[in-house]
Amino acid sequence: MDDDALSAIERTNELLQQVLTKLSTTPATHAVFVDAGYVYAAAGRLVAGSEDRRSFELDAEGIIEAFIDKARASFPDSRLLRVYWYDGARRRIHTAEQERIAELPDVKVRLGNLNASRQQKGVDSLIRTDLESLARHRAISDAVLIGGDEDLVSAVEAAQGYGARVHLWGIEATDGRNQADPLLWEVDSQRTLDLDFCKPYVVRRAVLEYGEHAPAPSRDDVHFVGARVAGGWLVSRGRDDLAELLPGHPYLPPGYDQELLVEAERLLGISLRGHADLRRSLRDGFWEHLRAQV
Repeated sequence: MDDDALSAIERTNELLQQVLTKLSTTPATHAVFVDAGYVYAAAGRLVAGSEDRRSFELDAEGIIEAFIDKARASFPDSRLLRVYWYDGARRRIHTAEQERIAELPDVKVRLGNLNASRQQKGVDSLIRTDLESLARHRAISDAVLIGGDEDLVSAVEAAQGYGARVHLWGIEATDGRNQADPLLWEVDSQRTLDLDFCKPYVVRRAVLEYGEHAPAPSRDDVHFVGARVAGGWLVSRGRDDLAELLPGHPYLPPGYDQELLVEAERLLGISLRGHADLRRSLRDGFWEHLRAQV
C-alpha cells in the first residue's frame, strides 16, 4: 500500500475519532411530544367521566410541568429541549387557552385544523415532521411521546431510524386500552400515568339540573343567552368564520350546537339537557343575533 493510501486511511481514522469524541461529549437531550387531543380525552374520561373538553377544565400549565418533571426524573443525565404541544384550532388560529400555553417557557404550540365536528386534522403529520427532523439532526437522543393514535407509528419508525429512542406515555384507561396496539409494539418503552397523577389537573365543570332548588329559566332568558354567545363568538372567531354558518340556517352543525349548549349552561349555571323548547329558544337567540350582525 503506497504512502498516499496510508495517509488517506489515517486521515479517515482521525475524522472518525473526532466524530466519536464529539458524540461522547455531547450531552443527551430529550423532548416531549404531547397530542393534546389525546390528553384531554383520556384525562377527562379518567377523572371527570367525559371526553368532551367543554365539560371539564384542564390545568394545562400544571400538567405540562408534571410532564417535564417526570421526564427529567426518567432522564437524569439529559437536558430538556422543549415540550411540543399539538392541538387543533379552527383555521389554525390560537384560542385564548392555546395562547396562554404558547407563552409558557420551554413549550411550543403546534396547531392542526379543527373541523365543524371538532375533529383534529393534520396533528399526526405535525408530530411526525418534528420528531423525524429533530432525530435526523441529532437534536434529541430520547423522545417522550404522549398519545395513542396508530397513525403515530410512522413518526416513531422515522425517529428510530435516525437513532433516537422513543418512549410512549399513556394515561390510564377506565376500561380496555386507549392506545393502539401497533403503537405500543413499536416504541422502545412504555409508561402509564395513573389517576393520582392526572387528578390534580382536571376539574369537572358543575352544571345543575333545574328543579326545586334551581328554577327553570324563561324562554326569554335563554334567548338572550343565545344572542350573548353569538356576540362572543363573533369577537373571538371572526365574522368570516361564522358567516359560513348562515347558508345552513336554521341548521347548526353538531359541533357548534354542542358548544353553544355547553357555553349557555355555563352562563346560566344550569343544565338544558332534555328540554327541547329551551334549546330551541337558545338557537333562535343565537341565529337572530348572528344574522343581524353579519
